[in-house]
Amino acid sequence: QKQLVESGGGSVQPGGSLTLSCEFSGFTLDDHTIGWFRQAPGKEREGISCIGGRYGSPYFVESVKGRFTLSRGNTTKNPVYLRMNLLKPEDTAVYYCAATPGVITSVLPLMYDYWGQGTQVTVSS
Repeated sequence: QKQLVESGGGSVQPGGSLTLSCEFSGFTLDDHTIGWFRQAPGKEREGISCIGGRYGSPYFVESVKGRFTLSRGNTTKNPVYLRMNLLKPEDTAVYYCAATPGVITSVLPLMYDYWGQGTQVTVSS
C-alpha cells in the first residue's frame, strides 16, 4: 500500500522559511516520482515541484524557482524535503505531496495517483 504523509507546516512571517517533509512507504523513488502541490482557498490545486528516479534532478515552476529547494536522503526510501525560503503571503496554502509510478517531469495533479493529507502553511505578518 502506497502512503504519503506531509509534516512541517506552520505559520511564518513574510521572508521567513519552512521545511516540509514528505514521508512515504510502499514504493521507492527508483521508479516513482514525488511531486509537491499546493492549494490556496478558492483556488485550484497547483503543482510546484517534483523529483523522481534514482538520480533525478528536481523540477520547479517559475513562481517558486530560486526560493524553494528539494532534497532527499541518501537512499530512495528516505523522506523528500521541500525547503521554502523567502516566503510570501501568496505562498499561503495547504501543501500536499503526491506520487506516481514512473519518472516524469510534470506537476499536473492529474498525473499523480497517491496523495498525502496535506499540511497548512500560512505566511502572514
